[in-house]
Amino acid sequence: MANDIDFPSLIAELPDWNEGRGIEPETWIECMGNYELAIGYSLIFWPRFIVIDDYVLRAGSTVEALRNFEEATGGDRRATEAVMNHIHIADIHTSGAEPSEAQVRYLGRLMKETLTAKLKAEFPDRSFVVRFTDEPGLDITDYELTFWQQV
Repeated sequence: MANDIDFPSLIAELPDWNEGRGIEPETWIECMGNYELAIGYSLIFWPRFIVIDDYVLRAGSTVEALRNFEEATGGDRRATEAVMNHIHIADIHTSGAEPSEAQVRYLGRLMKETLTAKLKAEFPDRSFVVRFTDEPGLDITDYELTFWQQV
């Protein structure tokens, strides 16, 4: 990711802090965040995985869901893994204001990087495709992140 990110465009209240002098994102987190949120976000940004029948899936996946998606995809392993592992970036938070396109694209790109690193670290003997739908102008719910094994 670029180092020249315009964080005030992503976190609208940053410029308002310190009587209009602004605040850095890290300092804002110190003031506004909490440890419970940090722990919860760790599960999004550094997800846990399980292996079922040689599928690598996000933790929480079930054999029943796997069988349903295998049937729905006609047994296509790639498609089954991709659909079971996909997340909509806009669904990270289901309350509050809808995120902007810039926000979901920033988070999606970051999550793609961390997911790629996590899969490589945990499964060094396997090859994965990690895909983030990163096109301008999509419906906010169409920004998805997923992965599947490359065979």
